[in-house]
Amino acid sequence: MLRAVGLVKSYRAPSGAPIRVLAGVDLSVKPGELVVVTGPSGSGKSTLLNVLGLLEDGDGGDVWFEDARVSALGRGAKSRARGGYVGFLFQSFLLLPSLTALENVLLAARYVGRAGPATRRRALDLMAEVGVADRQDHFPPQLSGGEQQRVAFCRAVLNDPPLLLADEPTGSLDDANGAVILAAIRGRARAGAAVVVVSHRPEAAVGAGMVYRLRDGALESP
Repeated sequence: MLRAVGLVKSYRAPSGAPIRVLAGVDLSVKPGELVVVTGPSGSGKSTLLNVLGLLEDGDGGDVWFEDARVSALGRGAKSRARGGYVGFLFQSFLLLPSLTALENVLLAARYVGRAGPATRRRALDLMAEVGVADRQDHFPPQLSGGEQQRVAFCRAVLNDPPLLLADEPTGSLDDANGAVILAAIRGRARAGAAVVVVSHRPEAAVGAGMVYRLRDGALESP
């Protein structure tokens, strides 16, 4: 479902010197597989996820979704590929404060032109599964952090994407809410999605098919 070959990414320090973040990363994730990438803050985990999900361009290497070499696509085609393949879950939730919880979930469908009664029912079913259906008419500032992340999870999976990418999804949550989100993420893998989680929290690796550590720009097996 997801394959990365030789990913390279560098940034420039204020001094102008290049900082190598990814140094030839190879990664393959099958449908139904949960892969966890660990590493300390600043090791490049979020950059790796952004390149895998086509939010950033790498300086070298390729990303494939199934048989499509998506890293070679133009900007518009990459956007369409993201909409068709990828669900994102971020530590900072990224909910729109002017929309209700339900409206935030439904944004995922509107981006790909799938809004309708059936999609609304699916959104409400997902919200019920993670315990926030009763908060559907509340705005993000009226929700706790755990509730906001549950809403964000529903948005990420509303279109049933074959690939779910989660960036520190429990980093700002307490243990109880973090456990709910991790259980929901593992459920996506059991349902057949390819799932990649980057996290510095050891509990995120429980139940993973493969765990890597990102060190000096390369993935290491523990």
